[in-house]
Amino acid sequence: MKIGRNDPCWCGSGRKYKACHQAFDEKIELFRSEGHRVPPHKIIKNKDQIAGMKASAAINIAVLDYVGEHIHAGMSTEEIDKMVYERTTAMGGIPAPLHYQGFPKSVCTSINEQVCHGIPSEEDILKEGDIVNVDCSTILNGYFSDSSRMFCIGEVSEEKKRLVDVTKECIQKGLEQVKPWGFLGDMGQAVHDHAYANGYTVVREIGGHGIGLEFHEEPWVGYNSKAGTEMLMVPGMVFTIEPMVNMGQADIFVDEENDWTVYTADGQPSAQWEVMVLVTEDGYEILSY
Repeated sequence: MKIGRNDPCWCGSGRKYKACHQAFDEKIELFRSEGHRVPPHKIIKNKDQIAGMKASAAINIAVLDYVGEHIHAGMSTEEIDKMVYERTTAMGGIPAPLHYQGFPKSVCTSINEQVCHGIPSEEDILKEGDIVNVDCSTILNGYFSDSSRMFCIGEVSEEKKRLVDVTKECIQKGLEQVKPWGFLGDMGQAVHDHAYANGYTVVREIGGHGIGLEFHEEPWVGYNSKAGTEMLMVPGMVFTIEPMVNMGQADIFVDEENDWTVYTADGQPSAQWEVMVLVTEDGYEILSY
């Protein structure tokens, strides 16, 4: 629907379109005319929505901080799930993974060769030398947040520690490319190049996603992309950067029994960090980490 210059802006600001997003839309239309993929209005967040997402993210960050303070060898991943549920709900939030498309737990816990979507269990006991990803997501007042961290249990091998560290560096390399009127492919190639320069591979089939009003929104965010490709980044976009970096080959498979947990095909360790990032007028802001 065409909006008149003096009509209220589509973003909900209450301002006239000509004084709010008209120039923004015209710039996007120029990129579209050049053949680029551009974001729809529905994934551009306004100030009130961003404030709601930040409040949700504050819980998500606090929960991961709490996990980091208490995680240790000898505990089960079921204990981590219980911590996440209790801390999230105590602060007024809802664990987003719980019952999402049938997922049975409040958090994902992925150990060593598990790439992602590990299901907490009383039988999975953390051992000295393990690396584990804890992927936490929160709903507060209808707003979603999402981030994950790697934890090294006790003394881990130099090979595993380097994998964890380089994967975190990949996040930073990607963030350096997040800027308005750039492309998601700029970020994706930066992540890819740093991982491969260090002898690792990046999972192809699973990536990041838009987030905010829903758990998973447009766009899908990959890390085997090329600079100058993928969706245009514009102020108000929010998405996750969460590359899954494998020590061995990039190939993966899904557990046939639970239809959730993803493993490396060669049994080598995998690592993942995840941040939730807002594109701003002059760069980016990390909302959850």
